[in-house]
Amino acid sequence: MILKTIGLYLFAGALFFAGILHFVYDSGFQAMIPEFLPFKYELVYITGITEWLLSLLLIFPHTRKAAGIATALFLVLVLPANIYAAAMNIPAPWAEDTSRTALWIRPLFQPLLIWWVLVVTKDAPWRRTYDTLDGKEG
Repeated sequence: MILKTIGLYLFAGALFFAGILHFVYDSGFQAMIPEFLPFKYELVYITGITEWLLSLLLIFPHTRKAAGIATALFLVLVLPANIYAAAMNIPAPWAEDTSRTALWIRPLFQPLLIWWVLVVTKDAPWRRTYDTLDGKEG
């Protein structure tokens, strides 16, 4: 149980840090977005804020399970940008040059991240989203 808790906090911390990087290296992240998509900088900022929000929701027990599923879906949704960056040889957002091997590690690592977040949030309880007028759950 302690390893799962450590894994949860490591994942949430890394996700929060990744969100910060979206603002620090916004030009590098926007380069990863395919040309046909508009509002590249806005997408970078939205994904950064989403990573912050998800990381915080992972911390709280009553939102953990839903946040784990949402984070897994988010990682699936951003996978095409990682594949695009690798295929087009676009360097890591914080670098001027990145080896092709390193670029392909990122999308190949994504399924592991999805597995990780689902494992560390698996046994979290679902929070009921309704209450009765008398304060008792139905």
